[in-house]
Amino acid sequence: MTLGVVGLCLVVLLSTVGGRAERVEYDYYKYHPLSEISDWMDQTARDHPDIVTKVDYGKTHELRTISLLKIGLNTGEKKKAVWMDCGIHAREWITPAFCQYFVRQILQTYKTDPKLGEMMENLDFYVTPVVNIDGYCYTWEDTSTRLWRKNRSPSPEGCNCIGTDLNRNFDAHWGMSGTSFNCCSNSFGGRLPVSEPETQAVTYFVGSRKDDFLCFLTIHSYSQLVLFPHGHPNFTDPGHNELMEVGLAAADAIRRVHGMNYSVGTPADVLYAFTGSSQDWARLQGIPYTYTFELRDKGQYGFLLPEDQIQPTCEEAYSGALHIITFAHDKTFNGAMATVAAALWTVLLPVGVSTLL
Repeated sequence: MTLGVVGLCLVVLLSTVGGRAERVEYDYYKYHPLSEISDWMDQTARDHPDIVTKVDYGKTHELRTISLLKIGLNTGEKKKAVWMDCGIHAREWITPAFCQYFVRQILQTYKTDPKLGEMMENLDFYVTPVVNIDGYCYTWEDTSTRLWRKNRSPSPEGCNCIGTDLNRNFDAHWGMSGTSFNCCSNSFGGRLPVSEPETQAVTYFVGSRKDDFLCFLTIHSYSQLVLFPHGHPNFTDPGHNELMEVGLAAADAIRRVHGMNYSVGTPADVLYAFTGSSQDWARLQGIPYTYTFELRDKGQYGFLLPEDQIQPTCEEAYSGALHIITFAHDKTFNGAMATVAAALWTVLLPVGVSTLL
């Protein structure tokens, strides 16, 4: 089956006909409410019990469970890891769609793609389709709530507004730039760093395993950017040059798929300065390759990206993410051959995107 034909994969959902369960098609090229994403996670784990585990690692303010899929071959050895999260900002619906697509792709190709098979032996992938679950559910209530950004935590004393911007709430130069202390602002960073249950969940899960992670990829929209630390305008990461080089190569990989241009740089250089982000926090923990992807588009549709753009957006972002992951993997396990191997594989990847599944 080719990617260009249909974006469907057979999964068992809660569908019965005549008292018997039937397999129904899960459409990766439409937006799904949380209940369907949760069912998809459960079914993915059931369909791949040897390689996929669903892990619950936190609770939201409204007591919903934050879950991820851990994906990797069980080698009996301690493994390095890759983190990916989506949906930290509720209105960015294209991002949970991408996390689901990413999982589908690696599960469907690792047995036939030698490089991906090698990475599945050496790495575990931790993928959270929706971090900001309360906020995401709120965006599905009706059209008036569709553009909600923050979580749904109660306001501080003396304020009648709801929610904190989770990507301003991490303990990374918190509150120093691009963050509001007005609780009604979309960029309100919270009462304190790591005050929010979602931020606490990510901080604890990743922080307690920080030496294992090679990559930390957090997916956002929109603007078509590949961002790397730091968001503080006066702080330059010691690894700036390498992060830029790898990011530029990822943008090249993205462009080769559908011709879309993604700019690369720190937030202060190509977007705007802001602190308290998850990528900056991850880098300060010592995770070598930390990036934020800002997916399509550049403002024509913004957060209301049409469903007919899900497939090309996911295909190109997958190519960019795989470049970063491959580079980090090969540098760790193969040393000096990393740059050559990652570049070669991502040159070939766009061909595979259109011809393989």
